[in-house]
Amino acid sequence: MTAARFLTAAGACALAVAFAAPTTAQVAPAADKSDDVIVTAARVAQPATEVGQAVTVVTRDEIDRRQTVSVADLLSTTPGVTVTRNGSLGGFTGVRLRGAEADQTLVVIDGVRVNDPSSPGGGFDFANLLSASVARIEVLRGPKSVPWGSQAIGGVVNVITEEPTDRLAARGSVEYGYADTLYAQGGLSGRSGAVSAALTGGYLRSDGISSAAIGTERDGYRQYGATGRVGVALTDGVGIDLRGYWANSRTETDGYPAPLYIFADDPSYSTANELYGYAGVHANFGTFRNRIGFTIADINRDTYARPGATPSPFRGRSERYEYQGDYQPIDQVRVVGGVEHETSRYRDASLRRSVGITSVYGELIVKPVQVLTITGGVRNDDHDTFGNHTTFGADAALALATGTVLRASYGEGFKAPTLYQLYSPYGNTRLDPETATNYDLGIQQTLLAGRATLGATYFHRDTRNQINFRGCSRAEQANAGSICVNRPFGVYDNIQRTRAQGVEFAIGLRPVDALTVSANVSYIDSENRTPGAAFRTDLLRRPKQTAAFVIDYRLPFGLGIGGTVQIVGDSVDVDSYGDRVALDGYALASVRAELPLGDRFSIYGRIDNVTDERYQAVAEYGTYGRAAYGGVRVKL
Repeated sequence: MTAARFLTAAGACALAVAFAAPTTAQVAPAADKSDDVIVTAARVAQPATEVGQAVTVVTRDEIDRRQTVSVADLLSTTPGVTVTRNGSLGGFTGVRLRGAEADQTLVVIDGVRVNDPSSPGGGFDFANLLSASVARIEVLRGPKSVPWGSQAIGGVVNVITEEPTDRLAARGSVEYGYADTLYAQGGLSGRSGAVSAALTGGYLRSDGISSAAIGTERDGYRQYGATGRVGVALTDGVGIDLRGYWANSRTETDGYPAPLYIFADDPSYSTANELYGYAGVHANFGTFRNRIGFTIADINRDTYARPGATPSPFRGRSERYEYQGDYQPIDQVRVVGGVEHETSRYRDASLRRSVGITSVYGELIVKPVQVLTITGGVRNDDHDTFGNHTTFGADAALALATGTVLRASYGEGFKAPTLYQLYSPYGNTRLDPETATNYDLGIQQTLLAGRATLGATYFHRDTRNQINFRGCSRAEQANAGSICVNRPFGVYDNIQRTRAQGVEFAIGLRPVDALTVSANVSYIDSENRTPGAAFRTDLLRRPKQTAAFVIDYRLPFGLGIGGTVQIVGDSVDVDSYGDRVALDGYALASVRAELPLGDRFSIYGRIDNVTDERYQAVAEYGTYGRAAYGGVRVKL
């Protein structure tokens, strides 16, 4: 899809929404107050009007209304976010924020950093993150290393699972559809005296599609998953918090079978067992709130060339001890700070390594006048290998009585090379940490008593020493001083500089309670800007233009109907031979409906990719055509 075609399509959709009613800047409806509090920006709860960075909030109501199974599919329709999946359901799924690398997105589930130390770039694979237990997602775009530390160069995706309810409540759903796909999920929560708990579980099975675009054999997927949260109130303001997340997945894949060695059908598959946990104590003394916690992320992955073959194991584990204090001596001043230590471990069939990092950070949030909030912070990370690194950040939010919010921020990011990038057969101990600086400016306007908003954000990010895998020439392999000695298949190296800049527009509307409309358009220019390079090149899998348009309406007798249109512009990728290839843009449309049967039951259904669009998001990998699903939902 050319830029002209993209802009024509996006403009037509935007005009249609604009003429339908006034606009809004949120993905969630403007009248939905669930996004009035943000916890990701400073790692403490803040009113949204006091946050100086761009944050998108997705609630459980939105997940149910959109009938979303994969969290990544939902994120792909939010501003500044692009998502790619390697073929069938369960294939590696990367989420990129504002043109950053997928492994520069920090992912947090219930306070646990879940980025995988056993993956080459230390990123998080969204393929196995399903929506069964998710109550809320906050997507913060832009570097945020002061409160969150390493990896938050592109931004932070903060996933919060269901919290206990005051009374006993239960919910569940079962759906079936294309490729013999069965998805069942349920949850139970409640409170008894000083103890509160919420438990969820889910199961997904699908025959999938061929991961290889030229393949004909379906690559199936299966997952069992569960989450739990338990709270114990010891005294007023003092309590124990326990949280756990578990997912066990099996994914059939494709590879490069002999004798042609091109990407095609083969019997390979992989398994993954993910366990994330948090145990902590909180003690609140008036306006002085304290939290001490221990988190663990344990990921075990095995790949098999064929059934019965000896697996190739990959083991990643991170353990973190942390303290955070939140003190507000007066209404106009708030101090947030903490100390953390994390140990990460990596192990495969031939390599075993570990590394530690100790961090201290502090943030000052001040309101010199009622309408203005200024936040500034600093962090120091003491890395076992790379020593001390100091990171700064600041932002401001001006919330006027007219419903206008002006935002500005400056943020820095820091990401140390992973153990795999340093010590694997492709590793390079000369690597430098990645660093980034970012600033953005935004405006949001609320209209019609909060039923409509519109907004825009401009951002600019420069990254230095970005790490990428590259080939080694014969001359480099023969040079005794080169990092390519004995590296015939390539090596990890620092791309000197990359730059991403662009604009995000978003609108939303709820003119009446029964109708919600939202739309967003993003333009992101991300490129390699290494000094002395012969020419600048676009970074891989980064479409410059993306857009999403969502509408839902509930008829007077209860039937809910809706649709989504997603537009993705042209991008570039590399094929099996390492050659750059162009990927045409595409547009996907889906429709959905839900009919309540009394107060507790409903039936629902959807059709994805209604037009049966043929496209590629990753070179040589297949994508889903038209697919239909239907199910039943119950709430007690």
